Amino acid sequence: MKRTIRSFAVAVAAALTLSACGGSDTSTDSADGASDEPSSDGGTVAVAYDLGGRGDGGFNDLAYAGAAAAAEAQGAEVTEATAQETDTDQDRAARLELMAESGANPVVTVGYLYATALTEVAPKYPDTWFAIVDDATVDQPNVVGLTFAANEGSFLVGAVAALESETGSVGFIGGVDTELINEFEAGFVAGVEAADDSVEVSSSYLTQPPDFAGFNDPTRGLESANGLYDASADIVFAAAGGSNAGVFDAAESAGTKVIGVDSDQYETTEAPLNEVIISSMLKRVDVGVQTFIESVADGSVEAGERRFDLSTEGVGYSTSGDMLSEETISAVDALAEQVISGEITVPTTVG
Repeated sequence: MKRTIRSFAVAVAAALTLSACGGSDTSTDSADGASDEPSSDGGTVAVAYDLGGRGDGGFNDLAYAGAAAAAEAQGAEVTEATAQETDTDQDRAARLELMAESGANPVVTVGYLYATALTEVAPKYPDTWFAIVDDATVDQPNVVGLTFAANEGSFLVGAVAALESETGSVGFIGGVDTELINEFEAGFVAGVEAADDSVEVSSSYLTQPPDFAGFNDPTRGLESANGLYDASADIVFAAAGGSNAGVFDAAESAGTKVIGVDSDQYETTEAPLNEVIISSMLKRVDVGVQTFIESVADGSVEAGERRFDLSTEGVGYSTSGDMLSEETISAVDALAEQVISGEITVPTTVG
């Protein structure tokens, strides 16, 4: 497992670095969110991003990496649009309708916030395929829900935190207190307990629904992390989207460590700040998006939920920077095998 995880981290980091620097020639992003260039013979793939947009070094960039890889293979173009903090469901629906009206097929929506809008829009465009990342509630014959066993990946980094902690205290920061992010916390807490049940876990959420700014507020991330570090935590797992940047800054100032999320954030964060990131919980949104687009192209696509877990390498953890001991890696890999075999069932809720 160790070799597989490392090879994935390096490959995706390269794609994310290109993404953060402005993308590739297959990408367009006009003011209204739709491509203003003629489609190639391969058609157009559309991506509607979550808060933070492309360049976030994580969730959204992974979606772009998957879309760009599939589009390049098909000779297609990628058109993009980014969510705003002030968006309503009507705004999101209008964005998706614009993409579908422009002829994009398929359309990928990044994040569960698009669920209500997609439920409204998908029936209007029955010949267009849509995917939604991190949601499986949209029951339409032309919608695929791409979900990931975040609890399983978080379980692994929980074990990492417990085994690498020197103070016996670790922390969790969630961007917004939602069911999805609770799944990250549940897995993390279970992983800590599995590796060393004497280690204490403190948790904090940056915002409560309907305020979703916690996914893109580095200042709040910094303040929350400072509180955990001041209370003796020496490693914090941050599942807070763009707010993770603030957590990294707090760790650098405190001389402590962080576990990143979604992408290998050691590779996507500039040095020397990346030296605070000992691992990341990898959620392979890129693979999910690429698989979906390819299935539309070859006609094998089927509506419904498509879940990616440890057994399919849909989630995992990174070892970039060589900051984890060999003992920790061996122990975590052994726990991963127990999850895959069914010997360990990782909870999805806390408590």
